[in-house]
Amino acid sequence: MHFNLLTLFPEMFPGPLGHSISGRALADGKWSFSATHIRDHAHDKHKTVDDTPFGGGAGMVMRADVIENALLSLPNRGRVIYMSPRGRVLTQKMAEELAATPTLTILCGRYEGVDQRVLDAHAIEEVSIGDYVLSGGEPAAMIVMDACIRLLAGVMGNDETVNEESFSNGLLEYPHYTRPAEWVDANGVQRNVPDVLRGGNHAEIAKWRLKQSEELTQLRRPDLLKKT
Repeated sequence: MHFNLLTLFPEMFPGPLGHSISGRALADGKWSFSATHIRDHAHDKHKTVDDTPFGGGAGMVMRADVIENALLSLPNRGRVIYMSPRGRVLTQKMAEELAATPTLTILCGRYEGVDQRVLDAHAIEEVSIGDYVLSGGEPAAMIVMDACIRLLAGVMGNDETVNEESFSNGLLEYPHYTRPAEWVDANGVQRNVPDVLRGGNHAEIAKWRLKQSEELTQLRRPDLLKKT
């Protein structure tokens, strides 16, 4: 999978994605990226990428013509998305859709956002990572990329890991435990691994895990249950 990043800060990439699982996958050629500096596609000698908004208001707006120049410079745009708090919220299902796209172009906005006309002209999809505002689209783009990269074949190493995680089946993931089986915390409380996980009965373990997932989802994210 290849990612095109349209950004004013190309040096931010790959950032944390160059490390750990995604970093190894990058080195192995399972994914690639190119970061295009939007400012390189400005017309004037000052390399202006933004201007004041029509109608007044605070902040600056990134210019449609400059963004279009940057977009059209890409030899293969594939699917194009714009990181925006007003966009469709990223879900695991959407991550799976995006991960199936050979080429994904991500437009990273700054300031007050981008001129609506370039979004309309190129049917650019708006995608949000949640109900909050960031200083720019680059951190959001990295989240989208990470969510996609880990779904690519051979990246995680164990398909069961991906299939059992939170949101993959519409539920939050069950709790995890490891050694030591018996542990006393800093408050002096004895905390042991549940007996069912130590018994070796895989059918009972599966039942326990499903029950835990259902209870956690009901407690913390009941909205997920309403969608099923």
